[in-house]
Amino acid sequence: MKLRYLALAGSALLYSGAAHAQFVNGGFEAGDSSGWTVGTGYRGGVLNPLSPSNYLPGGGAYNAGLSGTHSSIINTSYVDPNLGALLGTTVYSGNYSWRVEDTTSGGYASVIQQRVNNYTDANIFFAWKAVLENGGHTNDQSATMVITLRDLTTNTELIRRDYNAGAGGGGVDPRFSSSGNLFYTPQWQIEQLAIGPNLQGHDFLLTILGADCSPTGHTGYVYLDGFGAVTPPAGGVPEPATWAMMIMGFGLMGGAIRRQRAAVRFSTATA
Repeated sequence: MKLRYLALAGSALLYSGAAHAQFVNGGFEAGDSSGWTVGTGYRGGVLNPLSPSNYLPGGGAYNAGLSGTHSSIINTSYVDPNLGALLGTTVYSGNYSWRVEDTTSGGYASVIQQRVNNYTDANIFFAWKAVLENGGHTNDQSATMVITLRDLTTNTELIRRDYNAGAGGGGVDPRFSSSGNLFYTPQWQIEQLAIGPNLQGHDFLLTILGADCSPTGHTGYVYLDGFGAVTPPAGGVPEPATWAMMIMGFGLMGGAIRRQRAAVRFSTATA
């Protein structure tokens, strides 16, 4: 019975690893943005709220020549140039994350987006940090960020995080700290969506926008990591951790087999 249980546990681990195939490069561990749609364009004098689709391929503000030059892959050695140690880590788990929009002013907006179809895992997780510079603007002119997770099957917005660096801090909530003119999240913000029976098999779309102020004077950007079915351990690489669990399980199976054989030998010797 124990051997059967361990074998089933090992099979479950193998299956859970395969389930992550629904996300393409969800933790950016390929070291690039493969699997994602990335776009950039000039925000200029456009006021909040911004439409992320406007800065993706096909959108009115999309600039193919800038796409991929404002957003960037980040590794564990990267230190935020505006906040340094105040922001803390720029990678939530593994070796890489993605920074949406650059870290200087200029009046631009950048977006990253991924769609997953026929989703059947129990959860969707992702982690984010943001930096928004306050230049005394009103909310509609300020550096801004927008994160949405939409159920495309029912056309329902399930998660929305919409913050800006409006004067006086009115565009953020207590998860943000401030340093000088910068509002920022010192802790990774972990989002979780439980996929109940009413959401099983649906199609989902995750979209993240980071934008400088209107028109050009102040910066806004977002770090994204860990888009997947399970929340990865902070500071760890999910894939080796999964293999370690599998190896441990196989070790337990081997130990159980050895004990069973020893018990059989003992029984035979004393018969």
